[in-house]
Amino acid sequence: MILLLDRWLGFADRLSRYAIWIGGTLVLASAILVSVDVILRKLLLVSLGGADELSGYAFAIGTTWALAFTLLRRANVRVDALYIHLPRVICAILDILALAALGGFLALLTWQAWDVLGTSLAFTARATTPLQTPLWIPQSLWLTGLVLFLFTITPLLLRSLFALLGGDLAKVRSLAGARTIEEDAADEAAHTATIKPAASLKPQD
Repeated sequence: MILLLDRWLGFADRLSRYAIWIGGTLVLASAILVSVDVILRKLLLVSLGGADELSGYAFAIGTTWALAFTLLRRANVRVDALYIHLPRVICAILDILALAALGGFLALLTWQAWDVLGTSLAFTARATTPLQTPLWIPQSLWLTGLVLFLFTITPLLLRSLFALLGGDLAKVRSLAGARTIEEDAADEAAHTATIKPAASLKPQD
């Protein structure tokens, strides 16, 4: 069972990497589109039309498509003023409870998003904008990010629970615990180490 969950997590991690690149590309493309629209309006008094609408869709879609990656990297913001002073076993229990609460909330949100998408499909709803975008298109892409998040948090929660039951508190922390200052510092050091060799290749004056 643990091996299956580890493989599931590995597959979810690969999917989340693709998702965050796609989501980031959408947000970047929307920023470029809005910039071009603003420049054209300023210089030529013309507008591309729909830039604000499309950027809103891109931001919403990009946000949900980044949720799974953020969860796996434990990059979500957590208030740990009290947490860091608690015994390790209490921290592990709280980590799992936090994952369960987050999963429950996202499951409810996903269910509601599915209901909204179904309504849009049933009534062939369109946006009340000049583009008249069929709403099922951005809604389905937004929903995809939520589904990916649930696909990721399910094995993460189960694997953390098995680790807690097995007494592997370090594993629980690595999967679901709040990131420490030491971990952030180590990541920054590793990132800096990868940049320095490239910088040393520049020609010297």
